[in-house]
Amino acid sequence: MANSLNKVMLIGHLGDEVKMHYFEGGNCIGRFPIATNESYSNRQTGEKVTTTEWHNVVVRNKLAELCEKFLSKGDRVFIEGKIKTRQWEQEGIKRYTTEIHALDMTFLTTKKDLNNPAPMNTSHEIDEAKSTGQNSLKDTTDDVPF
Repeated sequence: MANSLNKVMLIGHLGDEVKMHYFEGGNCIGRFPIATNESYSNRQTGEKVTTTEWHNVVVRNKLAELCEKFLSKGDRVFIEGKIKTRQWEQEGIKRYTTEIHALDMTFLTTKKDLNNPAPMNTSHEIDEAKSTGQNSLKDTTDDVPF
């Protein structure tokens, strides 16, 4: 098979605030961890066991700005993206990290936007901003397609 696929879909809670870094030319990058949980019952003891997996998420430009504006620690998000591994050298030792590069997000719960209880799908706003050339994204929460 010649084709391949690198796609990740996660639903989890932010473990920290969004950390932003701005570059010359107006581009920016945001980083934050999210936690996903898995629960099961131990067959021998009947005890409920919950395990948590942490994921490092990277967002860029408009999506990063939206995350900084609306998300805070504890908020629940749905992320679609791809896995990327990068390496660097620190004090002569090669270091590696695996990150989730988010391409689309839905904010399921947000503490910063208490007036808007509906989930916010960021892909619609980003696509609209690209097509109209707008620098700021408008609120499109009333434009629900169903």
